[in-house]
Amino acid sequence: MSWLDRQSFLGADSDTRLAAATVGLVGLGGGNSHVVQQLAHLGVGGFVLLDDDIITLTNLNRLVGGTLDDVKAERPKVEIAARVIRAVNPNARIVMRKAKWQEVGDLLKGCDIIVGGLDHIGSKDELEAFCRRFMIPYIDMGMDVTSLPGAGQSLVSGQVVLSMPGEPCLRCLQLVTDERLKEEAQRYGVAGSRPQVVWPNGLLASSAVGLVVQLLTPWTADPPHSAYFAYDANLGTVAPSDRLDRRRGKPCSHYPAKAVGDPMFDVRRYLERLDQPAPILPAASVPVSRLARVTHWIRTRFG
Repeated sequence: MSWLDRQSFLGADSDTRLAAATVGLVGLGGGNSHVVQQLAHLGVGGFVLLDDDIITLTNLNRLVGGTLDDVKAERPKVEIAARVIRAVNPNARIVMRKAKWQEVGDLLKGCDIIVGGLDHIGSKDELEAFCRRFMIPYIDMGMDVTSLPGAGQSLVSGQVVLSMPGEPCLRCLQLVTDERLKEEAQRYGVAGSRPQVVWPNGLLASSAVGLVVQLLTPWTADPPHSAYFAYDANLGTVAPSDRLDRRRGKPCSHYPAKAVGDPMFDVRRYLERLDQPAPILPAASVPVSRLARVTHWIRTRFG
């Protein structure tokens, strides 16, 4: 029995699908450090890791895989994530850049799914717009700790959202608004990143990984078209948000369904540039390569 055989409940060819998939992770801090570890154990074969930051002493309370030696060496977060992956799967296909994702966005165009671990609302908005343009499912994670004035208590909450082309976006769900963007711009640089801790990050990350599994494998008969899970750490609950229920059946006005695609993008050249062989499709299966998946999506939506 191999280390992947026990995943048979995901479907007979789930190991092939996962190995053929490439997941982009933007931001390798607290949340995505959990995600990258879980995806490696699942057997996901390809990773695009983007983050312009290095680990610091203040990251050790939440960055999975980070060590004190990494802090002393001022090691980039992408290198720590790659080390976590290779410790589980030495043959994983890994592309990593210590850079802002906007500077190396072309590397993300061939991903099957992108998971965002970004702190700032403006960055989430930009990354979702990129994913919508190139028809890539985007999973966003967010968490906040709010102090109650005079109560000596804190509220810990968060959300995991699956944003798919044609479905409700972060703006539809009121997670990105002009007011919140303005408020963030005014306070940027004053308090820095919002405080986060390892256990809520782990819970949100696991919910995000669950969505990745549902999208890539035939585990469920009906893969999700959209999702919004709201987390309340004070109550200890994760539940579907009624915000998504209120948007069901309504078209997304922020990203028109046909305003997608890049006529200059060739996935075959992309794979060649990364020195990655194109995955072989299992017989009579749902497409697993980026090219086949996009083609399948276009045919399904637009006929």
